[in-house]
Amino acid sequence: MIATYVQWLTRWRYLVILVTLVAVAAAASGARLLEFRTDYRMFFSEDNPQLQAFDHIQDTYSRNDNVLFTLAPRSGEVFSRDVLAAVERLTARAWQTPYSSRVDSITNFQYSHATGDDLVVEDLIVNAGTLSERELARTRDAALEEPLLVNRLISPTGHVTGINVTVQLPGLDKGAEVPTVAHFARGLAEEMRTTFPDLDIYLTGSVMMDNAFPEASQHDASTLVPLMLVVIIVSVGLFLRAVTATVITVVIVTLSIVAAIGCAAWLGIPLSPTAVAAPNIILTLAVADCVHLLAACFNRMRRGLDKQAALVDSLRSNARAVFLTSLTTAIGFLSLNTSDSPPFGDLGNITAIGVLWAYLLSVTLLPALVMALPVRVGPERKRSVSWVARLAEFVLRRREPVFWGSVIAVAALVAFIPKNELNDEFVKYFGESTDFRQATDFTTENLTGIYYLDYSLGSGVSGGVNEPDFLHKVEAFANWYRSQPEVLHVYAVTDILKRLNRNMHGDEPRHYRLPDDRDLSAQYLLIYEMSLPYGLDLNDRIDVDKSSLRMTVTLKSLSSQAVLGLEERAQAWLRDNAPAAMRVPGASPTIMFAHIGQRNITSMLSGVVIGLVLISFILMIAFGSIRIGLISLVPNLLPAAMAFGLWGLTVGQVGLALSVVAAMTLGIVVDDTVHFLDKYLCARRVLGKSPEDSVRHAFATVGPAMWVTTVVLMAGFSMLAFSSFEINAGMGLLTAIALGMALIADFFLLPTLLLKLKETRDETSIIPVPVGNSDSV
Repeated sequence: MIATYVQWLTRWRYLVILVTLVAVAAAASGARLLEFRTDYRMFFSEDNPQLQAFDHIQDTYSRNDNVLFTLAPRSGEVFSRDVLAAVERLTARAWQTPYSSRVDSITNFQYSHATGDDLVVEDLIVNAGTLSERELARTRDAALEEPLLVNRLISPTGHVTGINVTVQLPGLDKGAEVPTVAHFARGLAEEMRTTFPDLDIYLTGSVMMDNAFPEASQHDASTLVPLMLVVIIVSVGLFLRAVTATVITVVIVTLSIVAAIGCAAWLGIPLSPTAVAAPNIILTLAVADCVHLLAACFNRMRRGLDKQAALVDSLRSNARAVFLTSLTTAIGFLSLNTSDSPPFGDLGNITAIGVLWAYLLSVTLLPALVMALPVRVGPERKRSVSWVARLAEFVLRRREPVFWGSVIAVAALVAFIPKNELNDEFVKYFGESTDFRQATDFTTENLTGIYYLDYSLGSGVSGGVNEPDFLHKVEAFANWYRSQPEVLHVYAVTDILKRLNRNMHGDEPRHYRLPDDRDLSAQYLLIYEMSLPYGLDLNDRIDVDKSSLRMTVTLKSLSSQAVLGLEERAQAWLRDNAPAAMRVPGASPTIMFAHIGQRNITSMLSGVVIGLVLISFILMIAFGSIRIGLISLVPNLLPAAMAFGLWGLTVGQVGLALSVVAAMTLGIVVDDTVHFLDKYLCARRVLGKSPEDSVRHAFATVGPAMWVTTVVLMAGFSMLAFSSFEINAGMGLLTAIALGMALIADFFLLPTLLLKLKETRDETSIIPVPVGNSDSV
């Protein structure tokens, strides 16, 4: 049947080429519909409880998407006329930021004080360039004594300040809205640097983080994929020693990527910084099919067969293995749909589509191109004994030490898995070379943190925010948080009320406390709110019916485990000290990212199980043996475990990205196992060879191709380690390690395991004998 198929391909090769190119073009045309997700919310499914809690706070109060300008005067002193004039100017200009709803800085901070019997609420700094030395000193003292400013908009030493711009993105097209805000902010920052050359300005905040995602993806797409193409051209060229083979391989992998991205767009699958790694993965996986088919074809041509006969033998000997590896690889990546983080499901779907396209093109376009293009192969290399033959003899001669040595090595590596600690810092998803990471690190070290927790503390009744008992509980909770070493700043309305109470008592320090009367609290807040200018009200702090207050806790740069530990202690405090209405969980992107790693590991366990069951079932049917199917599980499961063990020994931290590696590698590492088992079983069942000679046959026929494809795969995933997006970098590096472990397992553990668990007589002669050269098996 394969010979007839190749004859048909030979006759209609140009038509096949045309039809496949048209099909790829039709699929690729969907790229115009491609959507790119740019916000951090993409990492969370709609039913994620932490996301729902965060959305509740955002809906109850106001959304706090922001751009934070961090200003660092080179003089080291913010409270000078020139620097304060710059802050004043930037504050005014920042109101022009697209979608801005609020601008906060030390200059427009609503400072309240008493003048006789009147309460005065005004900007802390006005006309900074005309301030006297005495006024500068008074302003400095007032700012550095204000708890709502220190470690939020001014550093404790007064050497760095910030201007926070709150934006209300419509959410209709974040792909356009976020870059628009980021572009304006960068332009404004550059304008200020030009006007005030002694002022360093850094840009951070949630909008700048959202904008950093597509920028990291664009960087990776423009550098990693071309770099990997060079690696493939060099690797395939050196291994196959034929220019035509290299050209065909590049054509197949390129078309597979283009078709996969187009199909993803047709299906409405969005691209994200995680999913953008799919082209690099498809590129590396598609090479494997090409190498196995072309290597077998050219080897037969070097032995004297004509091109058509060589192609027939190549397809006959590899068709089943290529089909099985493509199917199992696709299943492995499709199992990522069990991930609790949608971008990983998108990555799995796009890659699975690409793998299937690579298979279709490998069995249609590839043979058609081989028959259509001139193929020149060099003479067969004369070697007394090849390296794979020597390796096979070493394994056979020392099978017992090799087997037990492999078992001991596996056990030793697996023992280090518990040393891995689940940890994530979402700011560190971006490499240190990115502008956002540098700006955020500087801001965290010198001014305030980007990690925070929000609490919507309820009183239980309308207007209850003015109840003295409730306010005292809120203050006690805020003070508890201030005593925690992980905390930089706590923003609570109680600080405003204490200041107002002092103001209304002639600014006497002893009255810096909460009012003891509900009506008095309500009156103070009413007077204060009526005095506030447009855009600086308390709607982001108090809900509409005044039944709950928003308290924001700004944290130092913490790992996910530290964040979860702090939140657990906070919940314990609320259970012991607060009424039921105040016992609410903290909500923010910080707590969302802290939970997602653990949630993703739990959800991916089901993906691993599903993928494992399906792949095992397929291999048992394909190989006609439950015994062989079970044996295949060993080299398929152990590589990921060994890689995580080595990771625990050397790195010790597992985050969101690495939680999907086990499921992802399951479908990839099976490729070499399938090819080795396929050749081994064909030798046993078709050629009637002994188990030892069957191992030799498997090493000789697919050993070199396994080596090359693994090297190419490891190179492709290792390239991701150079990504400026840490999720892709960590995922790529650990996957490359797992692939290396898989090759070691297939070369040392699998053959010795096959020899220990030899087939029984009734498991032979299941596969029909192919027609043609015996090498074709």
